[in-house]
Amino acid sequence: MEAFSSLLMFVPVIAVFYFMIILPQKKRDKKIKEMLGALNVGDNIITIGGIAARIINIKDDEITIETGIKKTEIVILRWAVKEVVKPTEI
Repeated sequence: MEAFSSLLMFVPVIAVFYFMIILPQKKRDKKIKEMLGALNVGDNIITIGGIAARIINIKDDEITIETGIKKTEIVILRWAVKEVVKPTEI
């Protein structure tokens, strides 16, 4: 009976762990996956390295971006995109 009561105390700990850590992480992962799947040519992005650029080509998991005044082209992997920058309305 004592083993059952200690097991009963363990269940709420697992439930709290699930709802406070695992579930929010799954939601973030889903959101990121949707964002990466919706990338289009012409989108302005910021990479995880902090590079602000515009997408000029998408091929499978490789994305060619254009950055800077000299329009330097860089090839990055799709997972390296941190966020899509929306143009602000004036």
